[in-house]
Formats: sequence, C-alpha cells, structure tokens
Amino acid sequence: MDLQARIDLVARHVAAESAHDMAGTLATLHPECVFEDLAMGRVWRGHDGATDHYREWWNGLDTVVERGRAAWTPDGTLIAESGFACRHVGPFLGVAATGRRFQLRFVVVVSFRDGLMQGERFYYSLDALLKHLGQPGRAPYAGDAA
Repeated sequence: MDLQARIDLVARHVAAESAHDMAGTLATLHPECVFEDLAMGRVWRGHDGATDHYREWWNGLDTVVERGRAAWTPDGTLIAESGFACRHVGPFLGVAATGRRFQLRFVVVVSFRDGLMQGERFYYSLDALLKHLGQPGRAPYAGDAA
C-alpha cells in the first residue's frame, strides 16, 4: 500500500469517525484491528471491539477530529498529533452528561495491514479529560525539574 493510498484511507476514516458513521468507520479497519487506549489501559480487538470502543466514546462525547500534524515512518506507520473537539452529551467514565465543550489533544500511532487500518494506539492525558468532565485530577507534579 503506497503512501497516498494510506493518506486517502486515513482521510476516509477520519471523515466517517467525525460523522459518527459506524459502517463507514469499520470499512476502513482490518477485521483483526486492535485499539489501544493507553491512558485508560484498555484494549479492543476486531470489528466488535472497535464498535464497542466507538460506541462508548460517541455515546458520551460528541467528537469531531481536528486537523493536526502527521509524520510517516519508513515502514508506513502514521504518527499523528491531533485532537477532538468534544461536547459531553452522555455518560462517560461514570460521569453524567454535563454539556461541556472542550478540546482533547492526543497522539495516535496507526498501523496498516492488507490495505486497511490495523491498529490505533492512543496517547492523551486522562487527567485533562477528567478535568474537562468536571472531575478532580491529580495535583500537578510539584517536585524539582530533572
């Protein structure tokens, strides 16, 4: 799969994800895809797992993927710094809907297989997300800088 095909696939994926189009989103994912949410320490596998992952996020947060920066590794892996424009519309992480609007920055590493997205590994601040939902986060580190 060449770079332009990967770019086009990711664009279709982001458009479907932002529209909360499950069928369109799943169409971009390999049947054996793996989603890793490092902040929450959770992993979802396959289309059923991806469906659970997206439903959890979409039922709680109305999200639109924001344009970010992307870098491609020599093996064709995508590393992107981006974010979600969010509105808290339903229960999420045990917190009832608040209606709050916020931005959640993240980094995602995307792998590919057989012309589809094989995996997404997400890095973001769980403390920042909880604060956006009106929940206490950990106190900032107050020690000496390295």
